[in-house]
Amino acid sequence: MSLKSAIASNISAYFTGEPRLLARRRRAERRRVKQGDAHVVEYFHQVDDPYSHLTVQCLANLMDRYRIELRAYLVSAPEDWAAPERERLVTYSRTDAARLARRAGLAYTDPGQQPDAGACSDAQARLAHALANGTFIEDAPAISSALWRGDTSVSSGSADQADVRRALSAGDNRRSKAGHYLGATFHYAGEWYWGVDRLQHLEYRLADLGLRRNDAPAVPIYAQPATAGKDASVQQQAAARELHFYLSFRSPYTYIVTERVKALADAYGCELKLRFVLPMVMRGLPVPSTKRMYIATDVAREARRLSVPFGRVADPVGRPVERGYSLLPWAVREGRGYEFALAFMRGAFAEGRDMGSNKGLRFAVESAGLSWQDAQHFLDTQDWRDEAEANRLEMMELGMWGVPCFRVGDTATWGQDRLWVIEEALRTAEPVQHTQ
Repeated sequence: MSLKSAIASNISAYFTGEPRLLARRRRAERRRVKQGDAHVVEYFHQVDDPYSHLTVQCLANLMDRYRIELRAYLVSAPEDWAAPERERLVTYSRTDAARLARRAGLAYTDPGQQPDAGACSDAQARLAHALANGTFIEDAPAISSALWRGDTSVSSGSADQADVRRALSAGDNRRSKAGHYLGATFHYAGEWYWGVDRLQHLEYRLADLGLRRNDAPAVPIYAQPATAGKDASVQQQAAARELHFYLSFRSPYTYIVTERVKALADAYGCELKLRFVLPMVMRGLPVPSTKRMYIATDVAREARRLSVPFGRVADPVGRPVERGYSLLPWAVREGRGYEFALAFMRGAFAEGRDMGSNKGLRFAVESAGLSWQDAQHFLDTQDWRDEAEANRLEMMELGMWGVPCFRVGDTATWGQDRLWVIEEALRTAEPVQHTQ
């Protein structure tokens, strides 16, 4: 390991490590007690965001379960740097929110389009009025539901749009100052939790502080569903014979889902097809520091939940990714593509190895059961670029823009949080008919 990689991995291990996290939480709690503050959870609501629509339905339940004060804000849509491929993101978010609503027992049906500007303005006025009156938790779900149903029968009347602008300005400023960029987010004592998907992490933290009410259930409002694990098997093979896995060697979310994807493919008798693409930043899409910091802390807690080693990071952006991709098609042909990809990403995200070096690449090659001598015939060639671009184009045609993504038959989804969508597609597909 180079000195640079060693220093970087030590810093990342400290930054994402649980000891630092717990120490920060203890300091925050001591400060809160000293100042005599309540346990304040902040919630940031974006009116035309379907994830906000789902999340706002959980607020009353959250308040019923925990002894907290909830402070709500209205916020604007994220800036362009936080929403690459905005049109795809908006369209996909409606489809994804409808799937999540069904799984989480919430109310939402994709209307096929965004609410129009006038309806959004009206909803914002009603929500700003509810904030001013202290009735946001009670009123917001119905206001949001009317907006997404296209129900214009209830109007805010002559609401002062200056009040809306002030509410949005206050919310945007508070969100920015606290260090985030999305709607549907919770903030508590220095940590961020996005939407229904991360609500369980917030609940575990509140429970650890002894804030759960005596009659409240210990089961979270929504917990990430588990998928078929290693050595699991199902009664029948799926009709779909291939599980397509769109991945990037620079994506930590790709890394922490890779073993689960392989286990799912094995359980249902599918061939796992590795569809590698260039990382977003290497395609000219920005990933500013605020977003990088949130991703690092979010991946770390998800990795702990999933018992996946993570934290000693040597960022493989640039040449390390390119060198790794030059070997991946060969590893796939040798039947060891999954093993090579996992070893490369584990080296980069859990072991702090310089995966652009020959030493790091040799580790991945030999960990995958391949010959380093044979690898020399493919290392640093450029043949992989056409395949990576073809994979990217197909991913974009599916309405996706980043990784990890998954496809089985006609079902495609984005994000390690949605692997259960793929399992549902596998489970409900017609079984393969075997002939004698």
